[in-house]
Amino acid sequence: MKYTLCYCTNVHDFRVCATADIVVDTSVIIAVIANELEKPALVARTTGATLLAPTLLPWEVGNAFYAMLKRRRITLAQAQLALKVYRQIALRLVDVELSEALELSDRFGIYAYDAYVLQSALRLRLPLLTLDQRLGASAKRAGVMVLELEQ
Repeated sequence: MKYTLCYCTNVHDFRVCATADIVVDTSVIIAVIANELEKPALVARTTGATLLAPTLLPWEVGNAFYAMLKRRRITLAQAQLALKVYRQIALRLVDVELSEALELSDRFGIYAYDAYVLQSALRLRLPLLTLDQRLGASAKRAGVMVLELEQ
């Protein structure tokens, strides 16, 4: 277990916080980049931690921004800026065992992309941080610790 000095904004003091590796999915990354309501809690939950994600994450992020462009929720300039922000997030991308992920997809009835995240958390024996309730529920059923956000 790693330790770091954390600043607690809610009580305005410093304390020692235990940090660890955390598997994250695309929902977490997009929420941070897009400044969604969960961003402060996500940043607080992951400060000092090493974030890991399946190697397909960059393509999922690109696809998410393409979907926003297609629905005219953002402009191309905003998407390009968002990608610059994405590149600043310290992530360690990990390989996925496709056969195991396919079994998880079938077992839990989840998309393959979600199974890649779940398989990563299981293989690495790490907790998962997600905003996707269905993925979170599947992870819990698989025995993965799912991190909750402080309200």
